[in-house]
Amino acid sequence: MKEMPQISDSEWKVMNVLWTESPVTANQVMDKVAMDWKPTTVKTLLSRLVKKEAVGFKENNRTYLYYPLINEEEYVKAESKTFLKKVYGGGLKAMLINFLEIERLSDEEINELKRILDKKSD
Repeated sequence: MKEMPQISDSEWKVMNVLWTESPVTANQVMDKVAMDWKPTTVKTLLSRLVKKEAVGFKENNRTYLYYPLINEEEYVKAESKTFLKKVYGGGLKAMLINFLEIERLSDEEINELKRILDKKSD
């Protein structure tokens, strides 16, 4: 698996647009992010993502169409592992306990967690 690039919070917003809908133009990204960003901001973020090899583009009649080069699911998994190592020293149990103590779960969510844990123990 290739190393995933570091993506800032703003770049993450752009990636979410590309993962949902692509190829898209910079103007379409600007419309979808629902932020008060100027066109130059979006173009700068797209340019950074292209340099990081997270995004590719093709030119179509002097318009650039952008698309993701990294898979959302793989990226989320890589970021989750990084977060787990950074914040909890890699300890999944500590993270789960912390989240369970600060978040209120519905019965449905608790049952889903039980099903996932039961699968893991098989």
